[in-house]
Amino acid sequence: MKIGILISGRGSNMTAITEAVQSGLIPASEVVAVISDKTSAKGLIKAKERGIETLVISRNGRTREEHDAEVVTELKKRNVELVCLAGYMRFLSKEFVRAFPDRITNIHPSLLPSFKGLDAQRQAIDYGVKVSGCTVHLVDEDLDHGAIILQKAVEVLDDDTAETLSARILEHEHALYVEAIKRIVEEKIEVNGRKVVTKR
Repeated sequence: MKIGILISGRGSNMTAITEAVQSGLIPASEVVAVISDKTSAKGLIKAKERGIETLVISRNGRTREEHDAEVVTELKKRNVELVCLAGYMRFLSKEFVRAFPDRITNIHPSLLPSFKGLDAQRQAIDYGVKVSGCTVHLVDEDLDHGAIILQKAVEVLDDDTAETLSARILEHEHALYVEAIKRIVEEKIEVNGRKVVTKR
């Protein structure tokens, strides 16, 4: 399966996915491109170090639809079958989502449907929840809304800050995202509306 990864920053989840693919932990797959909307994304360097093609497609004052159309074109050129958002800080247009139905994944640092959008860890701290975590989900046309593939719970400690909670959640993100992609590549998940079932 040909995988394209979209990033905006440090690329830690991108690195975990790439290393899992290259080691064979995610079988029968290849990361064919890492695309960023920011030239300054540190993850681009990490991708190049691992021998992966990188592209920067900046917004440059264009509409979301115009920008997304170029990203989709580049992904399609490389016959990408699965798009993984890994710290990609842009909301995808409907046209982008429809170009890859049930084939776009994202990881979000909360137990969705709680605390959607930016600063999810701070939202969790401010709300006073005792458990947070991370969610790998399919991307649909609404923000942090698509069908849930996997979740991992992380306890919120009394003295947690948004930063300490973020760090502890991140410790689990990499393995969770890799496992979700592995199940997709191995065709072990079945999507039924909002429900994702893992086939044994």
